[in-house]
Amino acid sequence: MSQPAEPLDYRDAVREIRSRGVEWDIDPTLDRVRDLVDLLGEPQRAYPVIHVAGTNGKSSTARLVEALLRERGLRTGLYTSPELTTLRERIAIDGEPISEDRFVEVLRDVLPYVGMIDEKHGVRLSFFEVLTAMAFAAFADAPVDVAVVEVGMGGRWDATNVADGAVAVLTPVGLDHTRYLGDTLEEIAGEKAGIVKPGAVAVVAQQPVEAAEVLLRRVVETGATAAREGIEFGVLSRDIAVGGQQLRVQGLHGVYDEIFLPLFGEHQASNAAVALAAVEAFASGAPTRGEPNLEAATRIAAGEPYTGGDEGQLDPALVRSGLAKAASPGRLEVARTGPTVLLDSAHNPAGMAATVQTITEAFGFTRLVGILAIAEDKDVPGVLDQLEPVLAELVVTRNSSARSLPPDELADEAESVFGSERVHVAERLDDAIDRAIGLAEETGEYQGAGVLITGSVVTAGDARTLLRVGEGR
Repeated sequence: MSQPAEPLDYRDAVREIRSRGVEWDIDPTLDRVRDLVDLLGEPQRAYPVIHVAGTNGKSSTARLVEALLRERGLRTGLYTSPELTTLRERIAIDGEPISEDRFVEVLRDVLPYVGMIDEKHGVRLSFFEVLTAMAFAAFADAPVDVAVVEVGMGGRWDATNVADGAVAVLTPVGLDHTRYLGDTLEEIAGEKAGIVKPGAVAVVAQQPVEAAEVLLRRVVETGATAAREGIEFGVLSRDIAVGGQQLRVQGLHGVYDEIFLPLFGEHQASNAAVALAAVEAFASGAPTRGEPNLEAATRIAAGEPYTGGDEGQLDPALVRSGLAKAASPGRLEVARTGPTVLLDSAHNPAGMAATVQTITEAFGFTRLVGILAIAEDKDVPGVLDQLEPVLAELVVTRNSSARSLPPDELADEAESVFGSERVHVAERLDDAIDRAIGLAEETGEYQGAGVLITGSVVTAGDARTLLRVGEGR
């Protein structure tokens, strides 16, 4: 097997990584990536890790955790996926994606070892395995004080799981990626639970009962400590505010009030509470791997609350300022006004339900037109069912992913839910945007007109580029 070619520039680097397959198409194992990081000197152990898994809300929660940590004066690494517009977004240090030059440097540093592992295993390391090793190496070189690492898919066999999170965050579990993770909530939760390591603190968002049972069983089995939304922490109150919402949150170690969160929706309030609990757990000295908390495990098994002690309350002023600066691009992001255009990455029924609920609560649209481009392996009927009550009309199209469902096929699915008279087809996203804006403005009531572009992170990212969101900032 030939050695990978050293990239000359950023385009070469992206091409080299993109040419690699998906690990789930090879074999779900940590052996390859573990061998790689071993050769690199185990960079994932050079700093504590807060590990984030779940079906919905992972990226938003990871960003909120990172924002709070950075506000406390820590140098942070943030690894998220997928990207909206550029691969560099996935590896951020102190809130900024690494530069193109640095991206190339890191890839050059790891490529010789990548070639050795390719030869050893007889298959090429996957795209995500290489990128994960790059992130760990970049964070070690920086160096960072703490890394917030989002799982790519699942948890147990995800490449990020060579790291041992001092804090394991489990956002809501739902049905998604069923081809790889299983077709029941219990099976999917079992995969997600794999990030909980012995002695860690597991911060668990509100879950369906079936998922919660699996997650908490893993906590008990590993001797970890659980902090559960709705029991040890949670949102006490929330009010709609201009540009977001005002929160009062019960943390693990205190109550935090007068928090302005510049994100919309009950789900984002929940994400903020989860993030706050995770940072409290980290600040209070979350135990390292190998230190099982048997007292906590016993209490959790009996269904009793456990908060882990009195230490760890954060400075309320820092909490307020950190969350006030929070951003989650592509998550009900206002891209333009007149009419209002929203970009959202929801791609499964549970995520779309949260999006629809938030739009109903926070935006006073009298006429909303949707644009949908979604991957062919998603629960398309389930997503359409959630959208139908709030959309006047729907424009179906494709995004830049090879997995995007062809517009004609998507139209057939949509017409069975919306009826043929409310469904329009556009082969390209830019044409879909023009069409949707025109449909939204048909009544002449520009103040109440809106367009929702949704169905995928790729869709939101493509629209962000077309609408030039964030340029010049």
